[in-house]
Parts: sequence; C-alpha cells; structure tokens
Amino acid sequence: MSTETTSAPPAETTDKPSVLFVCVHNAGRSQMAAAYLTHLSGGRIEVRSAGSTPADAVNPAAVEAMAEEGIDMSAQTPKILTDEAVQDSDVVITMGCGDACPFYPGKRYEDWKLEDPAGKGVESVRPIRDEIRSRVAQLIAELLPADSTTTAG
Repeated sequence: MSTETTSAPPAETTDKPSVLFVCVHNAGRSQMAAAYLTHLSGGRIEVRSAGSTPADAVNPAAVEAMAEEGIDMSAQTPKILTDEAVQDSDVVITMGCGDACPFYPGKRYEDWKLEDPAGKGVESVRPIRDEIRSRVAQLIAELLPADSTTTAG
C-alpha cells in the first residue's frame, strides 16, 4: 500500500500586494480595473476580479473600450465572488456591491463610485474607462510607492 498522497502544490508565497475588484456582474467596471492594474503594474501586483452575481459574458463595449487602449479583455469571463478571493487579497475594491462583499478584519476596503457601463455603447463607456485608469494609477502609486517607473499617462 502506498503512503503517497496527492494534493495541490503549496500556494506560492509572494511579497506582491494583491487587489480584488468586485462589481455586481464582473462584466464591466471590475474587469476594466483588473485589466488596467495587470497592464500598468507590469505584474508587480496580484490582481483578481469577481462579481456577486456574475454575468454570462464580459460587456462587449468594455472589451472594445479597453482594446482602444491596447488591452485585450476578450478572453476574460465573469467570476463568482468567493470568501477565499477576499481572504487572499490585501485590498478589496467594490464598485456598487458593497453590501454583498464579505468583510474580513485587516483588509483594506474601498468603494469606487463609478457609473455602471451595462447596456451602454462604447462612447458612454470611455469616460468610465478613463476614470478607472486614473484610479488604478493612483492605487499603484499607493501600493508601490518606491517604484518611480509607473506613471499615469
């Protein structure tokens, strides 16, 4: 009889800050924020996104608006918010679903009041996208303060 057990490999230990973006459908705002943070941080921040009631697909206008910025979100899919995602994140940023997001002591929580891009065309999504980019750039400056290579532009 073998004593060998199969289990998942241990979670990677990282000194990277981690951020979870949460909106109701995980189809627009949180997806754009996660894409910007991944792109602008150059992989120096661990990024997650989720929704309290995920949609079937990412908002096509959000995908198009981000493509204009050179960021491809077309392969992303909305994900369900889990307690584990919150527990594994240093910063939790909600976008309209604050009451549905689990709260754990020791986490940094922010609520970004942003217009919901659901049902809007790309022209209406661009200002939301631009506001998200600005907030993400500020977040990077806060999480990686010694890093002078990241600039909002």
